[in-house]
Amino acid sequence: MKRWFFIFALGVMLVSFGLALVFNYEYLGRVEEEIFRLIYKLFGSYDYGYLLLTGIGIVVVGSCIMLYSTGSIIRSVIAVLIPDKSTRLIDLIYRERKLGRGPAVTVIGGGHGLSVLLRGIKSSTSNVSAVVTVADDGGSSGRLREELGIIPPGDLRNCLVALADTEPLMEKLFQYRFEGNTVLAGHSFGNLFIAAMNEVTGDMETALKESSKVLAVKGRVIPASKESVRLDAVMTDGTVVEGESQIPEAHKKIRRVQLFPRKVEAVPAAIEAIETADAIILGPGSLYTSIMPNLLVDGVARALRNSKAIKIYICNVMTQAGETDNYSASAHAKAILDHAGKGAIDYVLVNSAPIPQEFLKANKATAVEVDEDKINALGMGLVKEDLVSETDAGRHDPDKLCKAVIKMIYELGKKG
Repeated sequence: MKRWFFIFALGVMLVSFGLALVFNYEYLGRVEEEIFRLIYKLFGSYDYGYLLLTGIGIVVVGSCIMLYSTGSIIRSVIAVLIPDKSTRLIDLIYRERKLGRGPAVTVIGGGHGLSVLLRGIKSSTSNVSAVVTVADDGGSSGRLREELGIIPPGDLRNCLVALADTEPLMEKLFQYRFEGNTVLAGHSFGNLFIAAMNEVTGDMETALKESSKVLAVKGRVIPASKESVRLDAVMTDGTVVEGESQIPEAHKKIRRVQLFPRKVEAVPAAIEAIETADAIILGPGSLYTSIMPNLLVDGVARALRNSKAIKIYICNVMTQAGETDNYSASAHAKAILDHAGKGAIDYVLVNSAPIPQEFLKANKATAVEVDEDKINALGMGLVKEDLVSETDAGRHDPDKLCKAVIKMIYELGKKG
């Protein structure tokens, strides 16, 4: 880089000198006299035309040197910023500009389902905000939550990785889970990284922003709250099950879920993301343990109801054992209305493709029944699309899901 900058400076000097000769500036003094003497020796007489041609020639040479050195500087910078030779700079600029003009989408949820949607939607817009549940109390997240007193980082980590635009090795590193019999066994590196970043910055929201820089995240990952909460479920038989991880294990019908403590302050950025969104997506993910905890945080449901954005609920493709046994699509949507209030959903997006029976049997689940009349009776529209992954039966496909959601935003959002 230093070499090319030096050559560029030399070109600038030559151009400046050549222009001075062209305009016959007297301040050149002795240099100009020497040039006159050289011209007289070469041509036998002095003529300003010869001086003009000499100046123009020097300007051309200097300009060529400047252009060549500029091209070399640009190539050096591109080689550092874009190591992949197959990616052209113009393609990269076009892609970033296109994504930057995409709709502002706020996704609310948690768990594996949310990361699937984010992985697909980042290819259509970089204006993505993920509002993520902080009620997880199992596995590595639960241990860090108990030992360090932080909000669980697991779902936050999954969303960061899903929105990342970085090398596969970095993604594998963040998802790597330690094995063996040590104290680290069961922990994922990403959880530990976020926990350490939280200790360094003193704030989880700031920790996520800094972690996003490491992973080159497209969009924002925002915890619904920074307070430590517990998710409880009130069953239809009147019993109360405490703890998010314990709810599916009770194998009882859920009447409603609630947070402890009841009043939990929302992160201001989460409310702002809902209020400024062009589209708000609920799910996919576990109905009661991934989506509902966000809606119970103070101010989130109210902001959702008052938003003028198109509000889409992505229904799961199959029921979840111990949580939504025998639930139809309308039962999923009604449960959300019971917790968030009327106006929380405009449209329900459901899967129309068949799911292999062997997969359903292995997961002790059934395909979610699409009862369109009951959904319409709730005041919602229904959209059916093939959303199932061809490689992982029973799960949403990121690209299919993204395509369906973006289509709804552009077509149905305008009508709303």
